[in-house]
Amino acid sequence: MVGSGPPLDEFNTNGSSQPKKVAYFYDSDVGNYAYVAGHPMKPHRIRVTHSLIMNYGLYKKLEIYRAKPASKFEMTQFHTDEYVDFLQKVTPDNMDNFSKEQSRFNVGDDCPVFDGLFEYCGISAGGSMEGAARLNRGKCDVAVNWAGGLHHAKKSEASGFCYVNDIVLGIIELLRFKQRVLYIDIDVHHGDGVEEAFYTTDRVMTVSFHKYGEYFPGTGELRDIGVGNGKYYAVNFPLRDGITDETYKSIFEPVIKAVMDWYRPEAVVLQCGGDSLSGDRLGAFNLSMKGHANCVRFVKGFNLPVLVLGGGGYTMRNVARTWAFETGQLVGSELGSELPFNDYYEYFGPDYQLDVRPSNMDNANSPEYLDKIRSQVIENIKRTAFAPSVQMTDVPRSPLMPGMDDEAEDEMNDLDEDENPDVRYTQHRWDKRVEKEGELSESEDEGENERQGVRKQPGKKRRMNIMDYPNAHADDGNETPINRPGSPNGAEDTNEAPDTGKSSKRESPTAGATEAASRSQGGSGAESPAVDVASGTGAADQDGDVEMSNAPEDEAPASGENSVSPGPAAPATEEPSSALTPPASPPAAPAQADAPATETANAPAAESSAPSGAPEERSSPTSNQSPEPRNQPPAVADASASLIGQESISKAPADEDVEMGEAEPETGRESDPEKPTKEDAAQKQEGETMKDQDESKATQSTATATEAKEEKKDATPDAAETQAEKKDEQEKSGGEEKAEQEKPPQSPSKAAEGDA
Repeated sequence: MVGSGPPLDEFNTNGSSQPKKVAYFYDSDVGNYAYVAGHPMKPHRIRVTHSLIMNYGLYKKLEIYRAKPASKFEMTQFHTDEYVDFLQKVTPDNMDNFSKEQSRFNVGDDCPVFDGLFEYCGISAGGSMEGAARLNRGKCDVAVNWAGGLHHAKKSEASGFCYVNDIVLGIIELLRFKQRVLYIDIDVHHGDGVEEAFYTTDRVMTVSFHKYGEYFPGTGELRDIGVGNGKYYAVNFPLRDGITDETYKSIFEPVIKAVMDWYRPEAVVLQCGGDSLSGDRLGAFNLSMKGHANCVRFVKGFNLPVLVLGGGGYTMRNVARTWAFETGQLVGSELGSELPFNDYYEYFGPDYQLDVRPSNMDNANSPEYLDKIRSQVIENIKRTAFAPSVQMTDVPRSPLMPGMDDEAEDEMNDLDEDENPDVRYTQHRWDKRVEKEGELSESEDEGENERQGVRKQPGKKRRMNIMDYPNAHADDGNETPINRPGSPNGAEDTNEAPDTGKSSKRESPTAGATEAASRSQGGSGAESPAVDVASGTGAADQDGDVEMSNAPEDEAPASGENSVSPGPAAPATEEPSSALTPPASPPAAPAQADAPATETANAPAAESSAPSGAPEERSSPTSNQSPEPRNQPPAVADASASLIGQESISKAPADEDVEMGEAEPETGRESDPEKPTKEDAAQKQEGETMKDQDESKATQSTATATEAKEEKKDATPDAAETQAEKKDEQEKSGGEEKAEQEKPPQSPSKAAEGDA
């Protein structure tokens, strides 16, 4: 017997390293047709599948074609003239006149008459025939027509929702150039129409994996192997309910591998019926999306021309998911699990995932049963002649269908250019364009993409010229010191300055307040004590240096914020990070009389430093109208008293005598960092603070006694009215005191005369 053993050379089952050229056939009108209300077959599933393919971006790797619908003459290559003529004439309006023909051609129940029946059959058959023609001419490696795969239609009879058998028409077109064609059917139903068409020939081998036993169409027994020249060229693998991914793979791959080894086909037609998926309305298998797509991937790996067709499938969302995923497998793209936004996004709720999961149904296919059937099927394959040849004949120079050769395609391109001279990307060019790896062209075809159903995906909008990587020179806000070349003397630019106890110097006596404030805040977090030149608490020499060691701290000016003035001298690290910058030093003068006495008059009163629930306090030592804080805790009251005592020195009116304390004589000597030590300054300021606290407590006690007498004297039944009147008096007295504070300070010479 010819071919007593398998071939020596092995096929490459891992796929080709070169990308495959994929032609995708789709007609937008196919979704407009509907069988009847409540019918499980819905052509709309083709449109949903196309929407997923477009919005996943697979169109960039596909050549998209709108096939010419098959004509009546082309359909009669397989079907009888009477049957095709009936399909062309019958409509829902005149179907009563064709009652006899309906019974003869099995049109009525499962295959109803609906509007556009003949046009729908033409779209389905035209895509499969033109895909086969492009494979014959080597224009593509894979042709996809999800609208095809209607494998039940007979020569003169409709069956199983199928009217015109586009698979047979496509195989006939392939046989014009190919010696042997392999047909593989993974639909849950037996492909009886295709098997019947080629039951007596060895040029086509049909392999069908289907459910058998009290199930439509009732054919496809293991013993149906063909007759005549076609004996052993019809392969049927009957299965039972609930087959899973693993068991399906264990039978599919060995059988197809044996067929490839013995039959050696020159082209493959793969029918990918979606009713073998888990959860199908009419199916009984338990395949997941990836288990179903594994068959497509395995067949593609043999590197043969493949015509991929649709078929059954009656749970629309699962069929669309699976066919879109398998299209990605054909072009070599792994699709993400998150479905992109598309026109039918709501169909895929509630998970909106690209996945069809298997259920927990029982698998009635035992391992023993599958092994027995697989062994018998492979044994029948080995009985066939190895790579049967055909009679020598001339290969036709032109296709049977007009418009499917190279000359017709060139004429179509020329016509498109003539009709659209000013359009860069016409519909015809856009469909044929395949994006290469690394090509960026999103901005060029956004308008055309929108017209083709590619929707903008929701998400965060990206702005131009915005970096999405971290800036190495940006400040991350941590406390780690950063060495910067711009720091003075090469020192580290830190957030906090060390506590040295030495006076702060300005570089230039004429520096402005802005420069001093920016240097004070940027150079270190510790603030220099404020210098009250007008009151004589600090002295400036001819170089503009100020001796700050023995001068008491003053309240820093605030701008628009309530801030607490620091108390006695404390380490710099304990100061709050929000401390404000002290005023700049005045420019130096040759004589004391000419020295400017400018002090910021915008410092807030002490009431801003108290808690929000406490009454206002005034810092004038001569005022006996400042009430005692009523709602303050003892610790807060002591702190307020300390502040009052300190402010009484720095903010006294110009016509009052100010106790100079430890003020340095204005002799113009320079600041010597060695003489005034940190301990001396702390002792002096501590004694001064205790003295100020004693005076403050005495003032507060006098004010409390006076207030008590006035409350007793002016007591009225309405307590709320009394408190309101007192509050108004306090605000009035506060305004008068603030006006006194805003008076220009007295010059140092006049202050010295008054002191003498």
